[in-house]
Amino acid sequence: MAVWLADMWYSREQRLTGKSGAMKRLAENIKVLYIASDCMEPYVEIITVKESKRCQSLCSSDASEVEEPEYLLEVDDDLPVLTDQSHLLDDYHLEKLAVHMPARTRGYQWQLVYSTAVHGSSLKTLYRNMAEVDSPVLLVVKDMHKKVFGAFSSDPFRVSKYCYGTGETFLFSFNPDFQVYKWSGVNSYFVSGNWDSLQLGGGGSGFALWLDADLYRGSSFSSPTFHNAPLSTNEDFIVQDLEVWTVQN
Repeated sequence: MAVWLADMWYSREQRLTGKSGAMKRLAENIKVLYIASDCMEPYVEIITVKESKRCQSLCSSDASEVEEPEYLLEVDDDLPVLTDQSHLLDDYHLEKLAVHMPARTRGYQWQLVYSTAVHGSSLKTLYRNMAEVDSPVLLVVKDMHKKVFGAFSSDPFRVSKYCYGTGETFLFSFNPDFQVYKWSGVNSYFVSGNWDSLQLGGGGSGFALWLDADLYRGSSFSSPTFHNAPLSTNEDFIVQDLEVWTVQN
């Protein structure tokens, strides 16, 4: 049996790798399945993700047993579901951002916790709306030049004497091409908040993203924390719209 499975796998592998035998990365829509049931001999099957979702049991009474190698586990590519209307995010934005969000946020709905269009422009209100939040947040900003950018924070925004957050925190910008800036590992100046401003990233000549108490003026500089380029059109910018979303778990 082991020899038979090895031969079948080698045959199918050759179609994926070519005659050279060099392994190539599987396309994202391909899955490798090991299937076993009481009805027939075990076998290896290579199918598309769409086909896998339509796959039925090999027996009428017993469901098929499917095992996938750990390194080929399918990643859920469904877009985050927003429970409220967004003035800043569409499916294109969500598709790009979802790839970089940690696994613990997947499968949950996203709830609007703060919006300048709904709640006015006030950092105090933003903090107050997050007083009971204990899950990651997504900050999205649109400046007066219509550029959309922001940050995913592992922790909700709050007033704190010290910096907080983890390496899950990252920055992003659409200009219009999508750019993402992950933690560089140089320092841990992820997020810091006080009543006068909200800051993300630091250690250089300026913050990666800085917003004033009225959420009206902001700035963005390259920072050692993320090794980012300035997120906005100009290093100093005026906020047109701002939203903060949180995982509803």
